[in-house]
Amino acid sequence: MHADLERLMALQKLDSAIHADERKLADEPARLKQIDGRIEQARQAVAKAKDATAVNQTARRDIEKELAVHQGRLSKYKDQSAAVKTNQEFHAIQHEMTFAQNEIRAQEDKMLERMMEADDLARTSKAADTELASVLKAADNEKKVIAQEHAAAQGALGTLRAERAALVSTLTPSVLAVFEQVAKRRNGIGIAEAKEGICTICHVRLRPQVFLNVRRNEEIVQCDSCQRILYFIPAAPVAPTA
Repeated sequence: MHADLERLMALQKLDSAIHADERKLADEPARLKQIDGRIEQARQAVAKAKDATAVNQTARRDIEKELAVHQGRLSKYKDQSAAVKTNQEFHAIQHEMTFAQNEIRAQEDKMLERMMEADDLARTSKAADTELASVLKAADNEKKVIAQEHAAAQGALGTLRAERAALVSTLTPSVLAVFEQVAKRRNGIGIAEAKEGICTICHVRLRPQVFLNVRRNEEIVQCDSCQRILYFIPAAPVAPTA
């Protein structure tokens, strides 16, 4: 096989590995942002539950004040009813007492509703707190994994780039230039296997003479369609059966 072909195959593997690590590092901010987004969402749920609880507590205090007012009025009218002297006064006080009793029942009903609501809010708040704790724990673990992956990718990149530099120095400059030019235009892939007369990446059938030249692996041949440098891997010999 042409020496540059073998080196280009090795170079492509290095470039693909470098690209994978670089993409992993580039994706980190988005991954961290997604994690922080989940934390913020969980915190907002906790805050919303607390706000609803505070509103409920304020409403209950207002009901208690209103209830106390009507209870005070009822007590006052009861005291006054003992001193009435005419039927007209008696009926007037009875009317006020009935009104106060109705208001007391109405406020008590409202209080009962608010107390039932408070029970639901307590469960919601507890669930939100539990969810936040779970999200924070998961986020901490994910961030540790990302930090480990970051360190590993950085270390691997240093090694891969050093290997690439050493390999590039052994390539024929003109061949390297073709490879890098094509790779730049073709998503980082500058070399492709030819198999059964077809470029395995762009899937275009090669001209018979081109494929014949590629099969020899003795020269640099480019795909007429995608311009990638082509190489051929002979089929492994079949072991004879007993």
